[in-house]
Amino acid sequence: MINTVWLKTFCTLADLGHFTQTAHALFMTQSGVSQQIKKLEQQLATPLLIRVGKSFTLTDAGVALHRDGRKLLQATELLEQNIKQDDPHSGRVRIATPGSVGLTLYPFLLDLQQQHPKLSVMHSFAPNKSIERDVSQRHFDLGITTQPSTLPDVFTQAIAQEALVLVTDNRIADINWPVLQRLGFISHPDGHHHCQALLRANFLQFEHPEQFQERGFSNQISLILEPVSRGFGFSVLPLHAAKAFAKQAKIRIHTLAHPVSETLYLCRHTQVSQSQRVRYVADKIQTLLQAKV
Repeated sequence: MINTVWLKTFCTLADLGHFTQTAHALFMTQSGVSQQIKKLEQQLATPLLIRVGKSFTLTDAGVALHRDGRKLLQATELLEQNIKQDDPHSGRVRIATPGSVGLTLYPFLLDLQQQHPKLSVMHSFAPNKSIERDVSQRHFDLGITTQPSTLPDVFTQAIAQEALVLVTDNRIADINWPVLQRLGFISHPDGHHHCQALLRANFLQFEHPEQFQERGFSNQISLILEPVSRGFGFSVLPLHAAKAFAKQAKIRIHTLAHPVSETLYLCRHTQVSQSQRVRYVADKIQTLLQAKV
């Protein structure tokens, strides 16, 4: 009989394509992943991987095992869920969100865990495409995205709106086009997208973000407003990110004439019967985000 622990490690490795990422996903060491793969190959008396340096490809046997093994693991997990007591306040819930909403959501999830000590919440920050993929591959029970999924096995439900806001340092009282051009732009991975969405709706002069001198960039959601707070430029961010910035007294969040918002979507796997604890957490998340609109 195939060892399901080794099989899960192999299927996760085949999904992610990287030993280090697999070790991180399974809370193992990289050597532990390698040892379990070797044990599985020995048990089946056939090679599953062709190793080339630090990379690998699947053998024909590996491809077949990945295809059928994933089905077996899913069936085993569903069986285990069905026979266990389904307590809404006990067990593990895995969730991934974009950085902005995650800054608001993660402390709230910790509050839930304090209220229910038997509930374990595993939260990750990730971009939309990664969340969509990982929900599809069942690495997460729930995901929050700012775009509906294009994958057939991922269900997305619009649950809230998140406003985009223009942020400057606290010395800027009024916003107009000359002020923006003088300040310059502090960018981030979604900066051009957010800038286009909000400024196109509010300034006839706006054509593209390149009209502003780029005065800085950060890919850390909690640090994007640090240069803004020091007067280096303005930025456009989702409201949750702006309100989560630690130095609120040093920034000003401006209300523009024509508000623009992004839709937040709750994602889950279409083929998985959700446990009571996942439904409980999903309901709490939806209530929180709708209350913060």
